[in-house]
Amino acid sequence: MTKQKLIFITSRFPFPLEKGDKLRAYYLIKGLSEYYEIYLIALDENDISLDQKAALSPYTKEIHDFTLNQSARIFRLFLGFFNSKPFQINYFTSRKYKKQIELLLDKIKPDHIFCQLIRPAEYVKNYHDCPKTLDYMDALSKGMERRIQKVNLFTRIAISMEAQRLKEYERRVFSYFEFQTIISAQDQNYIAHPDQKQMLVLPNGIDAAFFENLDINQKFDFVFVGNLSYPPNIDAVHYILDNILPMYPDKTLLVAGAKPSKQLAAKINNVKNCTLLAGVTDIRTAYLQGKIFLAPMQIGTGMQNKILEAMALGIPCITSSLVNNAIQGKHQEHLWVADQIHEIKEGVDWLLADENNYKKIQEDAKVFIKNQYQWTEIIARLHKKISEK
Repeated sequence: MTKQKLIFITSRFPFPLEKGDKLRAYYLIKGLSEYYEIYLIALDENDISLDQKAALSPYTKEIHDFTLNQSARIFRLFLGFFNSKPFQINYFTSRKYKKQIELLLDKIKPDHIFCQLIRPAEYVKNYHDCPKTLDYMDALSKGMERRIQKVNLFTRIAISMEAQRLKEYERRVFSYFEFQTIISAQDQNYIAHPDQKQMLVLPNGIDAAFFENLDINQKFDFVFVGNLSYPPNIDAVHYILDNILPMYPDKTLLVAGAKPSKQLAAKINNVKNCTLLAGVTDIRTAYLQGKIFLAPMQIGTGMQNKILEAMALGIPCITSSLVNNAIQGKHQEHLWVADQIHEIKEGVDWLLADENNYKKIQEDAKVFIKNQYQWTEIIARLHKKISEK
């Protein structure tokens, strides 16, 4: 039977998988390719290599990539001061590419359009010849709002403006799409639309490879893994260095992730019991070098893939209720939930004091992830939803 045509549009090319939105897009495309003929339309700030395209080619019929010119991006940000759209919508919306994408839509004649994040929504929101799905992924407005108190006065003004614009845009763009998905019930509640409860809560899943047994030596007492250019991750690393590590001067920390700033790298390298690993071929090898995964996230939204991955690998996690509200693990059974420094210390001491505690939370976490966060089941749920019309 001939598969229906699905256009999947993203604001970043979904490979390599160093960012949460790229990881989600990659696995959604991979999974949906079982049901649909996928036509990928990807915007990006950089030119896309043949190797990047090769990573998606097994799951796509066609790949169309559009490089966002730097000077044009800056000019569109400036124009954002004279309209009411969020700055990031202005940033990603090129009038030139909009016309080219409209031509592609007319040529492909899709049976469904899947728009990942609100950022590329302007390109397809007015196309009405087939049903469309908008994957909000995170409530971007809430994430921006949580950053307000973490920045200087000038930046605070800009972020406050963007948070308000995002909130309004998230509400307004909702009705242009027949289906809406979001990564967690927590984020669903932040979308200011009266029909928010109609959204399909679609969490991220875990690649089966994360459950494979790897023989990696635990060189470090603590580990943090994540995109080190992402503000919530940067904030969490500072918190670990300033508040947690000083309580354990004899313990060691590994911080691993892509694109650390010079300032963050310098701070990490100046701490004698801390090691920075800025590039990793197989991220699992970074996770498995640590005995305890620390993720004291104070800002951000969505679902933290790093926690799902660490739990799947059997690395006991200590994280905040902000993170666990999306994951819904049980405190002291699947992970340790802590919002205050003394609660984090209690978790570390509880895990390290008794090997039985450590081993039990390892095994319970792995079972929990296998039962709740399998990509195959998540994709099947999505396919069922978007097949309703």
